[in-house]
Amino acid sequence: MADTNFDIVIIGAGPGGLTAAIYGQRAGLKCLVLDPNPIGGGKIQTTNEVDNYPGLPGVGGMELGMKFEEHAKKLGAEMRTETVSSVSPEGKSKLVVTDKSEYLTKAVIISTGTGHKLLGVPGEKDLTGSGVSYCATCDGAFFRNKKVAVIGGGDVALEDALFLARTSETVYLIPGKEEITGAKILQDQVAGNDKIQMIDDKIVKKIEGKFGVDGLILMDKESKEESALEVKGVFIAVGSLPNTEHMTGLAKTDERGYLIAGEDCRTDIAGLYAAGDVRSKALRQVVTAAADGANSIVSIQQDMRAGIIG
Repeated sequence: MADTNFDIVIIGAGPGGLTAAIYGQRAGLKCLVLDPNPIGGGKIQTTNEVDNYPGLPGVGGMELGMKFEEHAKKLGAEMRTETVSSVSPEGKSKLVVTDKSEYLTKAVIISTGTGHKLLGVPGEKDLTGSGVSYCATCDGAFFRNKKVAVIGGGDVALEDALFLARTSETVYLIPGKEEITGAKILQDQVAGNDKIQMIDDKIVKKIEGKFGVDGLILMDKESKEESALEVKGVFIAVGSLPNTEHMTGLAKTDERGYLIAGEDCRTDIAGLYAAGDVRSKALRQVVTAAADGANSIVSIQQDMRAGIIG
């Protein structure tokens, strides 16, 4: 029998989901947060420093995630380590099925965030975990005093390059097919770091290695000539994809798979809300995810009063 003890089930324990839990509990709504990871914070767990969250300049990503979680728990929100397999309508309620249980609830907030996008070159999948990584703060320590490459041109790529430059011998920053779109302050820091070498006239064609990464095959953008670059680690930061696989066919998404919802976080399905990076929007940051979490609770309260859900 499905558990009916919670007013709101929040899927995802990132900043959006945990802020929703904080606001929900303060509104007198019993909230359950589900996430396959036992530690709250979402993707910020893998960020060395968060320098753009107001009032906490330079706070560690893990530390900030723990603060979000502690705040939600202090107010009475419950967190369970479970993986959601499906969400389906049940009248005015929603049925959430996980690998461990089932929940029948008045409202569901999807705050599952995003996963990494693949570079899509030979050698990438075979060498993932053996020199190919998508998290510099997780795996950078394995490449101390070695040459590494960072692929990408956004904030994450620039932050990764700066982080790796602390311990690696040389960091090659290769925007590849991307433009350099990272914040100006990060671009200036990269330009001023002697251990970071920019390679912006080539793209990655292949990652080489048998038991570990030995190097890259690069192709010149103009001449199309290929050359080899010796590295022992490759950190890929070329974008993200929404974690909406369990939502297939339920709520409307945009062409990239992000859930379509306005600033009120309402999807096209009554009782289903989207918060954080999984929502289709222009800016994906901790501060906008937190705002979504708050807005979703306001919308839920309005919909409850209107008798749309409940």
